Amino acid sequence: MKQLFLASLLGSTIAMCTAAMAADTDLKTLEAAAKAEGAVNSVGMPDDWANWKGTWDDLAKIYGLKHIDTDMSSAQEIAKFAAEKDNASADIGDVGAAFGPIAVKQGVVQPYKPSTWEQVPAWAKDKDGNWALAYTGTIAFIVNKKLLHGSEVPTKWGDLKTGKYKVSIGDVSTAAQAANGVLAAALANGGDEKNVQPALLMFAEIAKQGRLSMANPTIATMEKGEVEVGVVWDFNGLSYKAKMANPDDYVVLIPSDGSVISGYTTIINKYAKHPNAAKLAREYIFSDAGQINLAKGNARPIRAEHLKLPAEVQAKLLPNEQYKGVTPIKDADAWEKTSKALPQQWNEQVIVEMK
Repeated sequence: MKQLFLASLLGSTIAMCTAAMAADTDLKTLEAAAKAEGAVNSVGMPDDWANWKGTWDDLAKIYGLKHIDTDMSSAQEIAKFAAEKDNASADIGDVGAAFGPIAVKQGVVQPYKPSTWEQVPAWAKDKDGNWALAYTGTIAFIVNKKLLHGSEVPTKWGDLKTGKYKVSIGDVSTAAQAANGVLAAALANGGDEKNVQPALLMFAEIAKQGRLSMANPTIATMEKGEVEVGVVWDFNGLSYKAKMANPDDYVVLIPSDGSVISGYTTIINKYAKHPNAAKLAREYIFSDAGQINLAKGNARPIRAEHLKLPAEVQAKLLPNEQYKGVTPIKDADAWEKTSKALPQQWNEQVIVEMK
């Protein structure tokens, strides 16, 4: 009955919704067209990442949308959109902030501005609606208070220079988290996207002291006691802490002398078989309910300052005040070039100093 009722709408509304921006879109019309499509297929949005399960469950319950996900990297998602074209098996994906503009350049996405668009900061969205960060990641410290060897809990990058603990940042050559950790340290020490030398000098000094750990900060290495102070995305740090046998032994914080904030954006496949369902999914992700779902997965919603989160959810996140000094990437092109050169610089200036 539902399909028969909606069938008469499809001839005119699907085409209209496919090209529409949120400011001009009748959400009831979009909802009807999405229901008629009946499904939304995603890539890189698995149930256990940022609590995507909560959103997929809601979309199924409210709109009857069936869902499947294939997990893959940001680069793989864009390559899949480009390779499959009109034989698209995916409607929507979730990629790191740097990959939003790349997807636009490759011409594999279509725009949609959710109705809460104005509450998304300008730095976190494409002016044409091709991408917008739904949640952020900010470089933070995760500290094992039991393994500080008499030092105080570090609250800023400057503290790392004189502590007695080892510092774990991970593999700068392969991990975006580690590379952004270097950028965050550079920003705190007067550098920028073009100049990470201040951070390299800082980590080289830590390496000379024999305090740079090669352990990648993960749940596994933390459980083994191999991470004393780790440099991680805030949502990873909070998730790791929650899963520890003794979570009270750990503290997660944003360094007060500066950090970098980035995040993840949905991209809607230009060739999507279910374009309206994909747009409705983005609409829901940016709604209060969708943003709260992300917060339940320890991801800080992009609209955090416009939300009243349930007390039990807010308690899982860091206070908004800790984010006052964070800086978004202002020159994406410069950072892309710097990050490509970073592995060699890291090896030549930092790793060489390790004892």
